Amino acid sequence: MTRRKVPDHAPSLIPDFSYDPPDVPLSVLHADAHILVVDKPAGLLSVPGKLEGRQDCLISRLMAEYWDALVVHRLDCDTSGVMIFARTKQAQAYLGQEFEKRRAQKTYVARVWGVMEADSGHVDLPLGSDWPNRPRQMVDPENGRPAQTDWEVVARTETETRVRLYPRTGRSHQLRVHMLALGHVIIGDQIYATGPARAADRLMLHSEMLTLHHPATGAPVSFTAPAPF
Repeated sequence: MTRRKVPDHAPSLIPDFSYDPPDVPLSVLHADAHILVVDKPAGLLSVPGKLEGRQDCLISRLMAEYWDALVVHRLDCDTSGVMIFARTKQAQAYLGQEFEKRRAQKTYVARVWGVMEADSGHVDLPLGSDWPNRPRQMVDPENGRPAQTDWEVVARTETETRVRLYPRTGRSHQLRVHMLALGHVIIGDQIYATGPARAADRLMLHSEMLTLHHPATGAPVSFTAPAPF
C-alpha cells in the first residue's frame, strides 16, 4: 500500500520553534589546510534556515574566520558536538564519501527518560517523514528507509539513563526516533518528548566523537568533544 502524499503546503501540527541562537565563541577542535573540526553548541543551526531570521548558523560563523569552509554534514539545531568541515572541494568530496559509504563512525552521548533494563542493544527500524507533523519523523515499515542504531548504557539513576549511541545509518532524527521507539525518549526533546521528559533547558544529545579518514593522507583520525551535560 502506498501512503498518500501530503501536499507541500500542508500545515504542521508542531508549533514553529523560536530561533534564539547562543552567543558563544567558536570552539575549533582542529584546523589544517584540508579540514576544520568544530564543537557545535546546542541551539545553533548548522546551515542557514529557509525562513527569515535564521541566517545565523555555524557555517556562517565559521566562514567569518575561515572563508574557505565548506559544509560536509549537519547536526540538528538542538544537538551539540563534533562537526567536520572541508576547506577544499576535493576534501569536501572525499569526506562526503566517508559519510555516504558509512566509513565515518559517529558516537553520541544522550540522557534518556526512564531506566533502561538491558545494558546494550541494537535498533533496526526504518524511518520516514511524518508529513502532516513535519519536521517529525516516524517508524515506517512500509515506506521508510533502513536505519540502524547500536546503544550501550553508561549510567543509570532512578529516573533516567545515560547512553552512548552509535548510528550505523544517518537518517533525519534517527537517534531521537529510535530512542522514542524503545520507550526512552531523549530528555529535553521539544519534538518527541512529553511531560517531565520534556522539561530541560536543551536536548540532551551530543556528538561526542567522529572517526574517519583524513582527506589528504587517508589515515584514520578521531576528534572528540566531551558532553556538556
